[in-house]
Amino acid sequence: MSSPTSFLRSRDLLHPVVAGLISVIVNYGGTFILVFQAAKVAGLDPALTASWVWSVSIGVGVTGIILSWASREPIITAWSTPAAAFLVTALAATPYPEAVGAYLISAAAFVLLGLSGCFEKVIRLIPPGVAAGLLAGILLPFGIGAFGGMTLDPLLAGWLILAYVVLKRYTARYAVVGILVSGLALLLLQDRLDLSGLTLTLAAPVFTMPAFSVNAVLSVALPLFLITLTGQYMPGMLVLRNDGFQTSANPIVTLTGLGSLLMAPFGSHAFNIAAITAAICTGRESHEDPSKRWIAGIAAGLFYILVGVFGVTLAAVFMALPGTFITTLAGLALLGTIGASLANALADAKTREASLITFLAAAANIKLFGIGGAFWGLVIGLAAHAMLNGRLPRRSRYTGASIAKDMVK
Repeated sequence: MSSPTSFLRSRDLLHPVVAGLISVIVNYGGTFILVFQAAKVAGLDPALTASWVWSVSIGVGVTGIILSWASREPIITAWSTPAAAFLVTALAATPYPEAVGAYLISAAAFVLLGLSGCFEKVIRLIPPGVAAGLLAGILLPFGIGAFGGMTLDPLLAGWLILAYVVLKRYTARYAVVGILVSGLALLLLQDRLDLSGLTLTLAAPVFTMPAFSVNAVLSVALPLFLITLTGQYMPGMLVLRNDGFQTSANPIVTLTGLGSLLMAPFGSHAFNIAAITAAICTGRESHEDPSKRWIAGIAAGLFYILVGVFGVTLAAVFMALPGTFITTLAGLALLGTIGASLANALADAKTREASLITFLAAAANIKLFGIGGAFWGLVIGLAAHAMLNGRLPRRSRYTGASIAKDMVK
């Protein structure tokens, strides 16, 4: 393996760094509005809101850097998006100090889960075809969104799509970099990026003394744990597995849980391994050589820390980007991963139908009992696999790169 120093001196640094930047832009521009909505529902003042941004951004950045550096794999961390959506309603009926106490309990449960080693065992039971179908189904709406923007903003979406196809034809390695740069250039020409009133303001963490109640444990902590586990950790680990990376889930769950525990008193609700934005950094669009993709994890972590230092200010910049730009950029950056996942899901004729069912169920984004589509897609896929093959999945003898190798045979 090459040394980190040799990577930093290489021109190959550009691609994973841009992949890390795009993943951060997509996260802040696409889902961070949920955090602001939840803060508004909770009645938080600007200082507490900025502290929430600071704590979750710094926590995500630091844990992502540590995990990527230690494993030499692109471990992308992020805040729990489904949990933030849940908090938009939950915080309306829960005093903020009790919500912070619930954050602590949920985070402590993740630390215990990671130390127990149980989660890694569950991950290894999932058949490769089902895992690939799940990932393809989760990502499909983003691919569709890349072209759906043609209705709302045909010039911007059309320009990005055209740039992607042209760059793929003549210089595939720079396709994602090119659409990012050309898209921003078009926005500047259209005078749609007004940063004249922007002032960089340092964020200051604000400590909130946690309070504990049975109601908060049952109505906030327990749902927060289950939603984050099924909606973030499970698909996030499958993203890594599908791209051939074999880092154990145990240290990831433990470290992100510990980070959430430390940052909870400052407002962070939960952070974890990323799923959608991770796929931008773990696939071939990040770098042709898998051994160099871990740089994307370091880059994303540094960008998160930068945003965290300046709190709401830089988050507002990402959120000010047009929605069509965000959705089209994300969808195009994920096209390669969607295609590879779908091909892998359908490669084995024996498991093709179960994998296809998983893909369709995940793409349908079923929501029952407050649990999101990734979980139900996986449950339906595993049930179909068991019924069609006459047995439940057995512990896989494959891990990491060997899974990826067998899936493309």
